[in-house]
Amino acid sequence: MKAQTEQRIAVSILFLCTFLVVVPVLVILIIISMKGVSALTVSFLFDMPQNGMTSGGIFPAILGTVYLVVGAIVFAVPLGVLSAIYLVEYAKDTPLSRLIKLAIVNLAGVPSVVYGLFGLGIFVIFFGFGASILSGSLTLGIMILPVIITASREALESVPKTFRIVSLSLGASKWQTIRHSVLPHAIPGILTGTILGLGRAAGETAPILFTVAAFYLPKLPQSVFDQTMALPYHLYVISTQVPGIPEHTRYGTALVLLLLVLLLNLGAIILRYQFRKKKKW
Repeated sequence: MKAQTEQRIAVSILFLCTFLVVVPVLVILIIISMKGVSALTVSFLFDMPQNGMTSGGIFPAILGTVYLVVGAIVFAVPLGVLSAIYLVEYAKDTPLSRLIKLAIVNLAGVPSVVYGLFGLGIFVIFFGFGASILSGSLTLGIMILPVIITASREALESVPKTFRIVSLSLGASKWQTIRHSVLPHAIPGILTGTILGLGRAAGETAPILFTVAAFYLPKLPQSVFDQTMALPYHLYVISTQVPGIPEHTRYGTALVLLLLVLLLNLGAIILRYQFRKKKKW
């Protein structure tokens, strides 16, 4: 009887905690959707901004956000996965390796504005890339790198050691074992880290404010060395700097940003699901 009572109390506390997390998120989504859905027209999504951004569309900001997120993922995922492979499969358990792992975890909690200042000093000034898509993508890539490395490490460590032992006993090399027996089964976990990185990269304002985002551009970027508009910064500008912006335009921009992140995450989730179906355990 006592055990059942404790069980009910524990379940009730867990349900309450879940409720307190989920309900505010749903309220935010409902408010943004109700106030912003009227702005979602073809012209709003695919036209250039006009009249000092008080009219027209947000297509340059949407395209710029996609450029930055894709650039960050292209940079961060290969580097993060390879780093995780080294830390899990090759690095010995020494005080230095443990310190590196701890530093990577701590870097995931560094404020985004710090990464923005880092990107400004390294990519914009030191390497001379200027305020550009390249600088912004590299800055966002470094910002999400700790998340991808940590998720990839956990995914690699979750693969049973028997997979490695059997592969090595059959004469496969260390790299062949990783490539064919370990990495395929770790991909779902790696994609989980990628999904988390996608959401953070798409929604950050501070890093792109220092490295790439423009207040207004009359044309689309032509190369990776051009500036671009981006949805997070565009939303900040029209909400705080430009008077006379209709409320539905602000909420519509926020809704588009949410939908864009959702679509990017959905694509990664579907890909992860396909790989999970192939797992053997």
